[in-house]
Amino acid sequence: MKGPYGLELNDGCKNCKLQSAGFFCQLQPATIKDFDAIKSTATYPKGALLFVEKQEARGVYLLCEGEVKLSMSSPEGKTLILRIARPGELLGLMAAMPGLPYEVTAETIHPCQVAFVRREDFLRFLANHPDASQHAVKQMSSQYQGACEQLRTVGLSASAQERLARMLLSWSEDIHQTKDGARITLPLTHEEIAELIGTTRETVTRTLSDFKLRNLVAMHGSTIMIPNRAALESFAGA
Repeated sequence: MKGPYGLELNDGCKNCKLQSAGFFCQLQPATIKDFDAIKSTATYPKGALLFVEKQEARGVYLLCEGEVKLSMSSPEGKTLILRIARPGELLGLMAAMPGLPYEVTAETIHPCQVAFVRREDFLRFLANHPDASQHAVKQMSSQYQGACEQLRTVGLSASAQERLARMLLSWSEDIHQTKDGARITLPLTHEEIAELIGTTRETVTRTLSDFKLRNLVAMHGSTIMIPNRAALESFAGA
């Protein structure tokens, strides 16, 4: 059934047509049934805030459809985008588990469908379902590894050009390769990409143009094609 913002609404996790390799997509049927009983699902427009950095963690958010930007800011107003969350991810987990404030701000990039579970209900759910607890630990480990990789990219890469190349390679990892290469639809503006890799908007725009001249990428609006992944990997020192 079509809902607000053109999203295909799902009645529950058991019958979800958007299943992926995400947090709750591989759990036992009885576990999924109990999760359905404690969650509330809503749709959000582009630019909606699911939760804000330093806000008390009320619960966790399962991203069913769409993409969410996770970022943090300094007192001076500088913003660093940590990563883009995709369907199947559980957001707010690192804060909700120990009862700490959210460490990041979560903002929708596109219209999204999200399931919310209150912290108390979620902790009780994990206590009653060992398979869900194991998946929670795996996701926390994955998020930690992702944070380390982001620090490595932003803090240890030699140049903005290398950081941008690594970002494009990361975004293209799970994309089907065609005879023309990997096609990426950029989920962020040049300004937001700059916030993700720790540089300026002008540098991002200039570097993408340079990549195009080097035949490392082909650009058509917000779509980027990587015709030769090996060449881009060589440029990035990957």
